[in-house]
Amino acid sequence: MNRRLIRPSLSEVQDQLGTRMQRKKPAPPDQTNAENFYYVKQMQARTPMVVVLDQGETIRGVIEWYDKSCIKVHRSNEPNLLLMKSCIRYMYKDGESKSGGDGRHVPEIDQED
Repeated sequence: MNRRLIRPSLSEVQDQLGTRMQRKKPAPPDQTNAENFYYVKQMQARTPMVVVLDQGETIRGVIEWYDKSCIKVHRSNEPNLLLMKSCIRYMYKDGESKSGGDGRHVPEIDQED
């Protein structure tokens, strides 16, 4: 008794695998460097910034230096400050209103102690 192996052609196998498994999109990068780009841009232009801390206190000055966990704010009439990024609620360019450039209002966040 002769047994014969019947194999599908390579193109048929590829067609079947192509319909079953679709390629997944690659995962987005862990870091986009957008934050670094923003800090460098504001430092080079010496843009006056307003930094609002978690407790609602505002700091006005120019970002002079930054690293992974903190920023240094240069203030002309007051001492310079080194602020931990974890204590910053948000920041914006001095002279801009608290509403975004598109007219939307940025709400204050009330935190209970």
